Amino acid sequence: MNLKLSAFSTLFLVLFFIPQTGNSQQTDSRIYDIIEKVSAERLENDIRKLAGFGTRNTFSDTVSTTRGIGAARRWIKSEFDQVSTKCNNCLNVFYQKDFVTPEDGNRIPKEAWVVNVIAIQKGTKYPNRYIIMSGDIDSRNSDTMNFTDDAPGANDNASGMAGTIEAARVLSNYKFENSIIYVGLSGEEQGLFGGKGLAEYAKKNNWEIIGIFNNDMIGNIEGVDGVIDNRTFRIFSEPVPPTETEQERNMRRFYGGEVDGISRQLARYVHKTTEIYMPEMNPMMIYRLDRFGRGGHHRPFNDLGYAGIRIMEAHENYTQQHQDIRTENGIKYGDVVEHVNFDYAAKLTAVNAINMASLAWAPPAPKQVEIGGIVEPSTKLQWEKVDGDIAGYKIYWRDTTAPQWQYSRFVGDVNEFTLEGIVIDNFYFGVASVAKNGHGSVVVFPSGTFR
Repeated sequence: MNLKLSAFSTLFLVLFFIPQTGNSQQTDSRIYDIIEKVSAERLENDIRKLAGFGTRNTFSDTVSTTRGIGAARRWIKSEFDQVSTKCNNCLNVFYQKDFVTPEDGNRIPKEAWVVNVIAIQKGTKYPNRYIIMSGDIDSRNSDTMNFTDDAPGANDNASGMAGTIEAARVLSNYKFENSIIYVGLSGEEQGLFGGKGLAEYAKKNNWEIIGIFNNDMIGNIEGVDGVIDNRTFRIFSEPVPPTETEQERNMRRFYGGEVDGISRQLARYVHKTTEIYMPEMNPMMIYRLDRFGRGGHHRPFNDLGYAGIRIMEAHENYTQQHQDIRTENGIKYGDVVEHVNFDYAAKLTAVNAINMASLAWAPPAPKQVEIGGIVEPSTKLQWEKVDGDIAGYKIYWRDTTAPQWQYSRFVGDVNEFTLEGIVIDNFYFGVASVAKNGHGSVVVFPSGTFR
């Protein structure tokens, strides 16, 4: 054996397989701490409490202290208030509401206020940039117009609401550069009115929304198809914003980007972060706005041009959704607590919490990303640098048929870079900004070209 060659080969292997330790590759031990702090026991208590209000139909009792949506939203607010007290009043907790009448939709039986419960944890550096986690307060039984009979809504959607409260408990122990909003939305079953109201409120107040994580049903592991799975969950995202212009649509014909809108990039971010920090989980990217022909509370945000995704269980059981509690032909119908898996709900709550933390610790995404390199052997990218002291920028690229970003290169604190030998025709590209703590922004797909 050639000892010199052997020694060189060994050194090469060592250098090649040592993980990169720069800002673009490091992990954050605080993220693992966040995962550990999410409590399945607290989630169980909260889900039982919410289901115990009997019905949370948007048009149910608002006066009782023990039954109906009024009692439920007051309890949710009190939980957010308690969290705020424990973190030295770090949350701004308030109601946001809009008035609806039967003229607003065929699922509205009477006039009522649609009331959301909001808790804002302000960022230290970018207070007007928000990452939002939502759960739905309201529930329904077989008849969405029936606001008096029982509709415990244990999984749909006490699970998502409890997860949002639990995320607030955990993340309120940390300081973030960006703001985080924890919100309980009402009126979902009647036509997404709570989300519509909050999205319009955000637009009116000039909020810069990084994205919304809509959590709707995160507690069921036994599907109506017979599959039992406590590891897999779905991430729904639309391909491109409905607000895109005719010019942007025309650009896609020649430059691509049919699956690279802001919501799809947010979904990819969640997928990647989960794989890094929670490898035991199996995130599924679903290339749809929502389930087939159905809707959720991220859609009103998408409608106004904001990034938004739905995070939920992989296997639904339709006998336990929107059903009166009963037994027929040996099948037990109804959305009751006994069907909720609290450990699974805790896992999906942790998925939300770590992704909100990562985004809240990240700098703003670069703006005005443009790409060049037509009929050239290399790909050129340029962008507008973000304000603040950051580590720099990371270029991502992937095969045009690949669902996830496959390749990346940290290029430092510059505003342009050329990827030598990478032909522009064969890949899609994007750019993200990276903080000195290692957390990166959502990837930005180029919106223009240059020579």
